Amino acid sequence: GENGTLSREDFQRIPELAINPLGDRIINAFFPEGEDQVNFRGFMRTLAHFRPIEDNEKSKDQNGPEPLNSRSNKLYFAFRLYDLDKDDKISREELLQVLRMMVGVNISDEQLGSIADRTIQEADQDGDSAISFAEFVKVLEKVDVEQKMSIRFLH
Repeated sequence: GENGTLSREDFQRIPELAINPLGDRIINAFFPEGEDQVNFRGFMRTLAHFRPIEDNEKSKDQNGPEPLNSRSNKLYFAFRLYDLDKDDKISREELLQVLRMMVGVNISDEQLGSIADRTIQEADQDGDSAISFAEFVKVLEKVDVEQKMSIRFLH
């Protein structure tokens, strides 16, 4: 927009987001609750999650606040893409909705259902049939989040 803010439409014009099945969820992450404009600071704050972690940052002051691009903040960003109702749990229903966004129509509901069931079975440690953030982190322990959730910016 001309007023120094970005609208959802501005984001939807980005081809990579337009074709990303979770594009709308990612776009939502940039907007504060109930807002339909994001200013530069808010935009940079959300983008900061995707900044690669440089080697020299690993030895930084351990007592300072955790940077937005830390592993746990990257995982929390990803977790929130799935937690549609913001109750800090990913239910089977939410998992199904996000899987459906990701795979489109090529997979039957039964197949999606069994993927969702298996995922929850594997992750759910307290038996509530949902995935908490702690359980989400545990499942992704072996995943190279750094590689998958970094955007390399040109220097």
